[in-house]
Amino acid sequence: MMERTVRLAISGRVQGVGYRYWTIATAQRLGLRGWVRNRADGSVETVVAGDGAIVERMIEACRRGPTGARVERVDVIDIEVVVPEGFTQQPTA
Repeated sequence: MMERTVRLAISGRVQGVGYRYWTIATAQRLGLRGWVRNRADGSVETVVAGDGAIVERMIEACRRGPTGARVERVDVIDIEVVVPEGFTQQPTA
């Protein structure tokens, strides 16, 4: 199992459509760790950690998002941070 941690910046129509709640549910279902939050610029930011293949599945899921979202772009940056267990919602930044 190869661990991978990424920061995703998701833009488009991704606020006001349940994107954060969908992200939490999807990440928990996949057994991933991390957090998600709205950004003041209208985007959504998330940090996702876990098995590399499962993280890749999450990235692909984020490109589609929940019903009602219109994802225009997902920027993926590999990062090296310790991510605690669980997947949470963080305050808007």
